[in-house]
Amino acid sequence: MSLQVQKVIHPEDLDKVFAIRKKVFVEEQNCPPELEWENEDISTHFLATQNGQPCGACRWRKTELGYKLERFAVLKEFRGQGVGRALIAEALSDLPEDAHYIYLNSQLDAVSLYAKFGFASQGDQFEEAGIQHFKMVKKV
Repeated sequence: MSLQVQKVIHPEDLDKVFAIRKKVFVEEQNCPPELEWENEDISTHFLATQNGQPCGACRWRKTELGYKLERFAVLKEFRGQGVGRALIAEALSDLPEDAHYIYLNSQLDAVSLYAKFGFASQGDQFEEAGIQHFKMVKKV
């Protein structure tokens, strides 16, 4: 099994990223499409493939607070195979050296996964697009 994560450079790969996110967030989790497609042009996107098959995606972007990791999506049939871990590791390794404040909004069932990478929950649980989340900040 060959799992690869790479930074998206070509428009056709960005289409694959959007297709994965549409399937996971809009179709599976019923997120409103208008909330799903924002800040695309200022984000750095990543595509995970398993044996050449697109299976996961994520992105990071610089915000006024620091660097935000977001839109982690793994297709249902590829979950539990390390795709999420590979995406997180690649996104983190791609951040600039001076990225001192790194954060994300985690769905409840992913909190323990992000914790393995040094993220800690901060503040109260909140709802985003009808799904419960925690803000998580990476300890440096």
